[in-house]
Amino acid sequence: MEKIKLTYEEAYKELALIASEIENETISVDVLAVKVKRASDLITFCQAKLKSTESEVNKIIAQMENSTQ
Repeated sequence: MEKIKLTYEEAYKELALIASEIENETISVDVLAVKVKRASDLITFCQAKLKSTESEVNKIIAQMENSTQ
């Protein structure tokens, strides 16, 4: 996606801003495709981050359950 380290919160805020601009029709037609592409990239990033976090949490829970048995 991009080289700069992006947090989930930053990606979500940018995505919300793009959605708001599209809903309020404040984006010019000239940049609409660029914004939609960026939104798509941000959605992909957020989904991957959520899946990764879910996987890590599940591993931690499994380790905790195994250590108490």
